[in-house]
Amino acid sequence: MLINDNLSLRAPEPDDIDFILDMENDTSLWHVSNTHNPFSRFDIEQYIMMADKDIYSAQQLRLIIIKSDELTQLKVGIVDIFDCDFHNRRAGVGILIIEKEQNNGYAGLALDMVVDFMFRNINIHQLYCNIATDNAKSKHLFQSRGFVHVGVKKDWNIINNKWVDESLYQLVNANSI
Repeated sequence: MLINDNLSLRAPEPDDIDFILDMENDTSLWHVSNTHNPFSRFDIEQYIMMADKDIYSAQQLRLIIIKSDELTQLKVGIVDIFDCDFHNRRAGVGILIIEKEQNNGYAGLALDMVVDFMFRNINIHQLYCNIATDNAKSKHLFQSRGFVHVGVKKDWNIINNKWVDESLYQLVNANSI
């Protein structure tokens, strides 16, 4: 578990099934994850059962974002680390915060924790993210954490029957060997 102030990131557990299922089956978010079909409860259960593999075996890692205070713990989002390429030491990262908890700084704190973990513990040389060019909030988040815009993929995705460009951002670990 990664902990920072009142925020923690942890691996999915069986009691997260409904939370993940709700997020995965929210059709308004499918363009972010390139999802085209709904997931079943069984799909998510199987995913969590397989989540015992480490990042090196699975080449991905999903973390649940939890905000905590003295009395409660609330699931506020998910971090996905994907396409881990350990030969070239790079990985993709995406963050999703549930709508009612957005604009509270959770995505930034979670991203800081993920960057630190991936650079210090996993020895990744660079992280990257793909963001629709019209997603100002996500672009601001990643730029505020040092990610640099390195290119645009033209007409990359179809969203609501319209071609949308996608920007590529990278953060290079200057301290990696």
